[in-house]
Amino acid sequence: MLASPRTQAPDRVLVAAAADVGEVCAALECTVAGLSGAEAARRLARHGPNTVTVHRRTAAAGILLRAVANPLVGLLAILAGSSFAAGDLAAGGIMVVMLAIGVGLRFVQEHRAGRAAETLRRMIRIHASVLRDGDWHDVPLDGLVPGDVVHLAAGDMVPADVRLIACKDLFVAQGVLTGESFPVEKFAAPDDAPGRQPLERHSVCWLGTSVESGTGRALVVATGRDTLFAEISAALDPAEAPTAFDVGLSRFTWLMVGLVAALVPLVFLVNGFTKGDWAAAALFSLAVGVGLTPEMLPMIVAVCLARGALDMAGRRVVVKHLDSMQNLGAMDVLCTDKTGTLTLDRIVLERHCDVRLRADPEVLELAWLNSHFQTGLRNVMDRAILEHERFRGRTGPAGCTLVDEIPFDFTRRVMSVVVRMPDGRHRLICKGAPEAVYARCTAFEVDGVVHPLQGGVPEELQRECDALGTDGFRVLAVAWRDVEERPAYSREDERALVLRGYVAFFDPPKDSAQDALAALAGAGVAVKVLTGDNERVSGKICREVGLPVDAVLLGADVERMADAELAPALERATLLARLTPLQKARVVRLLRSRGHVVGYLGDGINDAPALRAADIGISVDSAADIALESADCVLLEKDLHVLAEGVRGGRRVFVNIIKYVRMGASSNFGNMLSVLLASVALPFVPMTPLQILANNLLYDCSQVAIPGDDVDPELIARPRPWDVRQISRFILLVGPCSSIFDCVTFAVMWLVFGADDPARAALFRTGWFVESLVTQTLVIHVIRTQRLPWLESRASRSLSAATLAVLVAGIWLAQSPLGATCGFVPLPAAYWPILIVTVAAYLAVTHAAMRLLVRHGWIA
Repeated sequence: MLASPRTQAPDRVLVAAAADVGEVCAALECTVAGLSGAEAARRLARHGPNTVTVHRRTAAAGILLRAVANPLVGLLAILAGSSFAAGDLAAGGIMVVMLAIGVGLRFVQEHRAGRAAETLRRMIRIHASVLRDGDWHDVPLDGLVPGDVVHLAAGDMVPADVRLIACKDLFVAQGVLTGESFPVEKFAAPDDAPGRQPLERHSVCWLGTSVESGTGRALVVATGRDTLFAEISAALDPAEAPTAFDVGLSRFTWLMVGLVAALVPLVFLVNGFTKGDWAAAALFSLAVGVGLTPEMLPMIVAVCLARGALDMAGRRVVVKHLDSMQNLGAMDVLCTDKTGTLTLDRIVLERHCDVRLRADPEVLELAWLNSHFQTGLRNVMDRAILEHERFRGRTGPAGCTLVDEIPFDFTRRVMSVVVRMPDGRHRLICKGAPEAVYARCTAFEVDGVVHPLQGGVPEELQRECDALGTDGFRVLAVAWRDVEERPAYSREDERALVLRGYVAFFDPPKDSAQDALAALAGAGVAVKVLTGDNERVSGKICREVGLPVDAVLLGADVERMADAELAPALERATLLARLTPLQKARVVRLLRSRGHVVGYLGDGINDAPALRAADIGISVDSAADIALESADCVLLEKDLHVLAEGVRGGRRVFVNIIKYVRMGASSNFGNMLSVLLASVALPFVPMTPLQILANNLLYDCSQVAIPGDDVDPELIARPRPWDVRQISRFILLVGPCSSIFDCVTFAVMWLVFGADDPARAALFRTGWFVESLVTQTLVIHVIRTQRLPWLESRASRSLSAATLAVLVAGIWLAQSPLGATCGFVPLPAAYWPILIVTVAAYLAVTHAAMRLLVRHGWIA
């Protein structure tokens, strides 16, 4: 007896699959005549709408909160508040301006990206044909309830988890759940086979699949959150694991927060003890904290990502989440299904051969007559035969007419037509599953000679047919016999047949797939195929596109192996077949646990868990809604070439972000070392808080153009994930280079220009302000490339213009009447040649340090 409606789905649906229709109706308290409108309304109130809750767009308040909830933003807010509390309104005002720029730009860019992503969600309201109050009505899918009777026809989406009541030639495409290319035939008879997987049950259909051909009437058993679709959706944990980009950015942020926390108190204590003015020391240390903080990082990151997203939109890649841009570039493993990505997602007739597997046009002709004359709904293999290039333009068989048809059924697994041939003979042509055709054959034909079969099909012929299956083909056998003339024929006539040969079908690889895979491999991205299809079909596709399949894992292997055993096995495997959706997600998570940045490309319901588990989920604009919801970026064309372009775009974004990170962190760190040294050696503070903030603000303005900077080709040739250790090495080696030349400037100002006492402190501060600003602003042109700057690699026009503008503004400020309000004084003429030599030497040393880091592999 069928369990009550409270039984947890999909178990309830599986019980219904094994029960007869009467038992299902009794359990659901309904009849095959459908429900009344009033009863349907009551059930809708009890069961809820037939919808599955999925990820929703973040509200504007959430985006703003995410922009504000950044350690650097919090640190700058604390420093600004401290400045206001100490009465330094100018310093506090400058910090507030920095906060507003950083937070405002990030909020605007993410909010725009969210609105753009929303347009991708197809808001089509789908209806189903439902039997209510004794008549058929079009009812929105969300209005279906358990007990409803629905009509299914070719092209319909299955509106819920249903138990078939009656059907004719019903083929359902389940690829969105399984990844298989071929549709599955469904039947109304109970399917009580023990141990059979849910998607292998023939008497039930599942929400999200679609009717390929035929018609049917079905009883709704489960809706909304009680469906198999919902079970998969429930695996999409809303608390997503942080991606590689999130982790890397967070580590760098806390590294800088740690440096600030260590140096600011040290600067405060040194200046307090050496100068004796603790209030001034507090203000100075706060300004130093701002100088060390890369406060423009959130803004630079947001603008880099936004510009990259716009650029990628022109390359047919729509970015839904800005952070996913860098993850796309850092990706070193791409997991993908084969259907539509490596293949055309279209079944074609690949081979037609005799029993020795030699090409035979007569076998193709017999198969064509069988498909042409059948009157039932044709499946994808029939259409592939009829669309074969040999028959293009043919309107019908010359001299042949249909006499009778013996339709296909699941028990026989064959279908036959009887055709009057041009010479008047009646010929029965049978086509179907090889083992079913073999059982009806007493002979086979080779080279026009008919040979008898003694005791069934010989093992040698069986091996020939099996070889096609091993090669990944879906095979139908073709047989014939001439029959005596009668007006009608029956299944009993499907006997004493002559086995003629085979027709083999395949979802062929895309012409572009091999080149695209080679391009990804050349870019350092390993491709792994994760599919629900069988290993023979998948293996053939992989081999044809040049993807090695030396190591293959099956879903059963994944289920059996513990994480500690499976994780290293995944490194070797390039093909994983017969996977369930949750197994795909587990594979992705284990690859990430091995330190890989993992991308997943999929478009079906079965891909949704893996899309969410990946660092970067990639889908296509024609994907299932749940796949679109789960993806981070969407390809407007399901082609790996488009994805390869997206990878390069993501790497350009990362390179420009890392330019700011390296330059800002190393320069700021070097400057703060210089502050510590100067604080110990000088009888006055080396720069006033307002001067430090003005220097920092001008310097930040010069970096706004970094997101649009050009990138050297070698910098995007390989994956470039975040590595805080590399950044730390860069800071520790390149940062002190700045301090060395700051000390040179200190010595020049002290020894050459006599700025060695508090009376001439303004001259000292002006000289260091100009030198610090010039070196910091120009060093980006060294740090942005591993080539010789200006000669072998030039910055973009916008970055060059920003550099020049800030240099002019900074030098003018130091020399202008306005500069006097900031404590600046005019510099002597002899200062400028010394500055030029100092800056040139600093840039040369920094370039040498960069080359040293690259040569030893300490940075990439």
